[in-house]
Amino acid sequence: MQGVIKAYDPATGDGLVMCDTDLADYELAANALEGSIFRMLRQGQRVVFDLDESGQATGIHLGSEVDMGTPGH
Repeated sequence: MQGVIKAYDPATGDGLVMCDTDLADYELAANALEGSIFRMLRQGQRVVFDLDESGQATGIHLGSEVDMGTPGH
């Protein structure tokens, strides 16, 4: 899935990502940044993510132009 970081608190790791396809907000899982190049996130940052079994966003990573659906790629 892909979306935009809606909110992120670097002190607690709490945050929300808004999904592009259904405009739903998903809370970040406690381990959302594990194995990622990210150490923190900023509001408005575009990301690709997965949902864990509890429905929280995890596996936050940058998408390629193909992943993001950029026209021409």
